[in-house]
Amino acid sequence: MNETGDEIVEHEQRSTSFSKTSTIMKFSKQNGANGIGITDHILSNGISSVNNNQLNGPELTARATLTAGSSDPEVRDSHVQTTISAENADLLNGPDQVLPATGLFTSNANGRVKIRCEESGMGTREPISVPGLLHKIAQEYPNHPALVSKREDGQWKEMTYKEYEASVRTCAKGFLKLGLKRYHSVCILGFNSPEWFFSYLGAMYAGGFAAGIYTTNSSEACYYCAVRSYANIIVVEDKKQLDKILDFKDKLPELKAIVQYHDKPEVEGVISWEELMKLGRGEPDVHLNNVLKTIGVNECCSIVFTSGTVGNPKAAMLSHDNFTWDAKTIAQYMGVSKGNEVLVSFLPLSHVAAQILDFHISIAAAATVYFADKDALKGSLVKTLQEVRPTRFLAVPRVWEKIYEKMQEIGRQSGVIKRAIATWAKGHGLQHYLDKMNGIDSNTFSYMLAKRLIFSRIKQALGLDRCVTALSGAAPISVDIKKYFWSIDIPLMDAFGMTETTGGHTLNNEKEFRLEATGKKRDGVYSKIMYADEDQQGEVCINGRHVFMGYLDDPEKTSEVFDEEGWLHTGDLGKIDENDFLYLTGRIKELIITAGGENIAPVLIEEEVKAQLPCLSNAMLIGDRKKFLSILLTLKTEMNLETGEPLEELAPVTKQWCKELGLEASTVKDVLNGANKQVMDAIQKGIDQANAKAISNAQRVQKFQILPHDFSIPTGEIGPTMKLKRNVVLRKYADIIERFYQET
Repeated sequence: MNETGDEIVEHEQRSTSFSKTSTIMKFSKQNGANGIGITDHILSNGISSVNNNQLNGPELTARATLTAGSSDPEVRDSHVQTTISAENADLLNGPDQVLPATGLFTSNANGRVKIRCEESGMGTREPISVPGLLHKIAQEYPNHPALVSKREDGQWKEMTYKEYEASVRTCAKGFLKLGLKRYHSVCILGFNSPEWFFSYLGAMYAGGFAAGIYTTNSSEACYYCAVRSYANIIVVEDKKQLDKILDFKDKLPELKAIVQYHDKPEVEGVISWEELMKLGRGEPDVHLNNVLKTIGVNECCSIVFTSGTVGNPKAAMLSHDNFTWDAKTIAQYMGVSKGNEVLVSFLPLSHVAAQILDFHISIAAAATVYFADKDALKGSLVKTLQEVRPTRFLAVPRVWEKIYEKMQEIGRQSGVIKRAIATWAKGHGLQHYLDKMNGIDSNTFSYMLAKRLIFSRIKQALGLDRCVTALSGAAPISVDIKKYFWSIDIPLMDAFGMTETTGGHTLNNEKEFRLEATGKKRDGVYSKIMYADEDQQGEVCINGRHVFMGYLDDPEKTSEVFDEEGWLHTGDLGKIDENDFLYLTGRIKELIITAGGENIAPVLIEEEVKAQLPCLSNAMLIGDRKKFLSILLTLKTEMNLETGEPLEELAPVTKQWCKELGLEASTVKDVLNGANKQVMDAIQKGIDQANAKAISNAQRVQKFQILPHDFSIPTGEIGPTMKLKRNVVLRKYADIIERFYQET
């Protein structure tokens, strides 16, 4: 792995504040379905057997005392002499210690879990905490650029790893001074920035939880997150986000402070970022170091709210070991070059995919992270990519689709000769990756010529000329979009993970990949299919050290997703081929069961319809307990860059599509209210082409309706990660759906 391999995951003796203490007893693989050796015993330097029954409770939380009259443990101020009992002394060797635990999952804020270790491979890697890993990298690469952000004058400003950790520690001391307690959270609400990073890691250093909140959340949704995560401190970006918090701050009795990191706070009592850091600089290190000693790698450090499509989001608890183990193993699987990687931070940091990449993989790889500006998803991202030229790049499907649409628009404006050359080059580019996928020598003369003359210029224009890994995640991406990027020599690969697997589970890489797979089994992570049908499709179940701790304060939901052997039941439908590639086909909860009793996964049909009709933005299949399938469609339109709401104005690709049909349309109304027979016939033709690929009559779409506007976050049909909220769409368009099935 170039300069990586074991270097990414080595565990060295650290300074006295980061001492290596606990030993994990590793067991051979168990007989049974899981095939994973689970750690049944943790040796923590002679903890007496008399206390073994209490080691997972609040009485022994590795801190010295309990506050009188309270069940919440408290860390004493550093200047106060603290007496530590002999039974608890060995539990104060954090932050890289493994604290005693009795099970593989928990729903308690102060709960601990067993580390899912193995006797060989990646599962043997010695645990390390998030603070321990950052400290280690800061010692190894003190002067290497860690974070780079743009100043007001437009110049990039670098921060080294030594400065990075120092700022995190200062922030953590500020949080402690403000009253952050163990097992309570710092909620963070704002766009990606160095302050977001310091707050996130500072909360962990201080023994609390980091809890990101989506900037698109309403005030009510923010309140839910703050209450559910036991917020002591809320960090906001600006007045816009602050106003959401002010609506409910008086309903949070445990709230100690609100910090605003951009602009000077105009509200009395709100602390500026400068004031927070000044507080931290005024505090001695000893208090923070004492808190660090209480931390265990098998405790929660981050609360990630799942973007559920039904009801309130669940608060997933992720441990230090979840993050650091998954980050280091993904880094090794991707073949990162330690100290040489460059990333761009622009995806919402409240999402687990951004957390594992921007925080944890970047630290494990000693990477340099550049911050995109707030308008990244509104059109400025490519400009940032051109300046930064990242070596690894992860985006959600909609970002890749936007780039694709822009490239298509440019192509249409090119002359005949240029288009012919591009078509020739793309043909050889796509064939190169299809051959490579099938193990065929693919470096043909034509491909190499196209690479030198055409592809290099395209990738340079996109800022992806240094990009070794281009990934799509968080939602399904169409095969046609992937094929397009392969055709221009950008090997866009699928990755699969979920909040409950710390973001990363399977991913394709350039050595081993499949066009329609979500990735291949990697060392230390396990997949199996439960309740498989005759086609070997069933529920995807997962095991490994990346599997989360449980849902905070929700033992019922926690027990629902784990079986007796510790396997996580994902609710995803899929299959595994003979080469260990995982293919996802849908969600169990999204399954449509027709009136005739046939089970239909909607996503595959929806994606096929969209593939046939480039003018479509979204498609949602209808038909649960119905006699036939119908589908709701939205056209691609322009978006309000400020609010994210869809506009009436058709997107260029839609206008071009209409023009090719002989219709001069510029708005959705023009399509719906005008002489639109051509459009309806064209859509029916696209649906017919999709129906031709159906495996049964029951899977053919019989009726459709174009909706008056596209789906969006502000209008409620999709969530922050662009996942379709099917229940919302069903309610919102119930009248249209009812008309589909009225007897005629």
